[in-house]
Amino acid sequence: MSIKTHPTLQDVAVSAGVSTATVSRALNDPDKVGQAARDRIDHAIAVLGYTPNFGARALATNQTNTVGAIIPTLSNAMFASGIQAFQEVLAEAGVTLLIATTGYDPENELRQIKSLMSQGASGLLLIGNDRLDETRKYLATRRTPHVISWCFHDGTDQMFVGFDNYAAAYDATQRVLAKGHKRIGIIAGDCATNDRARARRDAAIAAIDSAADAQVVQVIQAPYRIDAGRQACEEILSFANRPTALICGNDVLAAGAMIAARSLNLKIPDDISIIGFDDIGLASVVSPPMTTVQVPQIEMGRAAATLLLDVVAGKPDLTGERLDTQFIERGSLGPVPEKD
Repeated sequence: MSIKTHPTLQDVAVSAGVSTATVSRALNDPDKVGQAARDRIDHAIAVLGYTPNFGARALATNQTNTVGAIIPTLSNAMFASGIQAFQEVLAEAGVTLLIATTGYDPENELRQIKSLMSQGASGLLLIGNDRLDETRKYLATRRTPHVISWCFHDGTDQMFVGFDNYAAAYDATQRVLAKGHKRIGIIAGDCATNDRARARRDAAIAAIDSAADAQVVQVIQAPYRIDAGRQACEEILSFANRPTALICGNDVLAAGAMIAARSLNLKIPDDISIIGFDDIGLASVVSPPMTTVQVPQIEMGRAAATLLLDVVAGKPDLTGERLDTQFIERGSLGPVPEKD
């Protein structure tokens, strides 16, 4: 894969048929440039996807020793160790990391991408593969070096360093089914703009549907918060046809579900089994310790940083990397209760 340099001030000038000095004046003091020239410059900027870079010296060399990471949130631990590992590799290479968050808002992701690029970021780490067509066009038009992580997809020219969320969740659900559970509830993350949450939900449903006599009791989507997991679990357990197992989209939701189950005097896993996803630190310290899917966050962060540095450097023949997850069975998963 060959990486072209970002559109430059010179590119805009050539496209608009003016000098670089005129482009600079149009950007910094537009009243000193005629309307016709400004219109041609504006059109060239839009077509090329040029973003004025506040670091003029960096713009001249296209080397800023800065990259950006745009992640959904800093409010929980699911990204913490991966981003820490990502930053450590960059630091070893003398590269500074800028971090922005989106709140799972695709329009905000586009704003943050433009902001970091305007501040001189030479490349970007993006999370997941759900984004606006406008964002994809911006990245392609501006030829922005970037790596996508926390997911992996074959058959694409995108650079992924991550894992197959669907395959990991399907495997975890099969393990729940192997314990004899037939009535299963699902607490998924918000799926509308989150391809990872959607893949995990869809995989769990598909695995249950493929099993004889098994059924999905209820599917509830919830923000990745403990209180949201608790509320979702309370709702699912309010139905007469209670599940014997709950599959949760991440460990935070699962922790909330465990709180709700205990508040209803249910024993885990004697009365209900609960599993999570991610294996953050919380999973091993709750009582009972949580069964979950271990995501290789540190390995993923380091590999993503290494690949992004290579992409920014324009190295040829680069490929992404698919990493393996691991099912971690702890005390929150047991066989189906005998009374069932």
